[in-house]
Amino acid sequence: MSNSVPVIAVDAMGGDHGPSIVVPGAVRAARENSLKLILVGDKDAISAELNRLPLDGVAYDIVHASQVAGMEEKPSDILRRKKDASVQVACRLVRSGDADGIVSAGNSGATVACGMFIMGRIPGVERPALASVMPTEKKPCVLLDVGANVDCKPYHLFQFGLMAEAFARDLLEIETPRVGLLSIGEEEGKGNSQVKEAYKLLREAKNINFVGNIEGRDLFTGNVDVAVCDGFVGNVALKLSEGLASSLARLLKRELLTGIKAKIGTFLARDAFRRFARFVDYAEYGGAPLLGLQGIAIVCHGASNEKAIASAVGMAGTFVSKGTYHHLVETISANEELTSYGKAVKQ
Repeated sequence: MSNSVPVIAVDAMGGDHGPSIVVPGAVRAARENSLKLILVGDKDAISAELNRLPLDGVAYDIVHASQVAGMEEKPSDILRRKKDASVQVACRLVRSGDADGIVSAGNSGATVACGMFIMGRIPGVERPALASVMPTEKKPCVLLDVGANVDCKPYHLFQFGLMAEAFARDLLEIETPRVGLLSIGEEEGKGNSQVKEAYKLLREAKNINFVGNIEGRDLFTGNVDVAVCDGFVGNVALKLSEGLASSLARLLKRELLTGIKAKIGTFLARDAFRRFARFVDYAEYGGAPLLGLQGIAIVCHGASNEKAIASAVGMAGTFVSKGTYHHLVETISANEELTSYGKAVKQ
């Protein structure tokens, strides 16, 4: 789109709470980020939520959709049988040029499928991938893929690295992101055949700073800005990290509330604990961008709260303003020959 103001289509019916959380979160993002909303879903339900909110200075439209993609439904069924599902309608708005991007907290598989088959892929990209922003000891790190592709070829990993690098430049504002390939050892020869071949391709890639293999423990040191892996490994790493953070927080809280001295120390350090809680809060970024589509798509967790939705919609607006889609296209195009070589290698 040529509009100076980003236009984001929001699947208002998505998530565990639907419009009651999605609409306030989207409105909050529109006010804080100077973007326009297209709220997609049941018009009456959306209007009811809007009537409860202050809307001064908020630009929005409502596009009615009569169907909802259920969280337990198969993506293929939603594509075939629910043409008027809010997520499908939102994706068609991007395809037609009426919106720059989509945000959905609904059925993630359906969002990925609709993105691929309705919005379409960037020329040359075979597998769009989900990115997640991980907290580290220094700056955040981008992990890709975190679940869209559990079985990958080496050239898929290669393209994941290219897309994540462009994403990190725009979202994390890192001029030359350091790209690492997640493996079982730092040496070039470590890893399975998939990782070894992907290493060769990334080493020859144009315009990216590939630093070689990294191990799981390197995800949180902050020594790399991008970690590349297939969706199986990435999803395990993401869920393991989330579970560990939650368990450590509960253990720490239990210990800090045991005894009067611990309670006094906790009170004195409360500001530090609040900062730490914000640091590991998934809602700070809100969702996982689905990279490789012809448009911006952000996939949110079904249990997303208002803050998470606002962060995701704001992130989508940032990508539009910074031209992230065009940066992805340029990066993929510049490495087209290497991708073709990777496809030709017997795997």
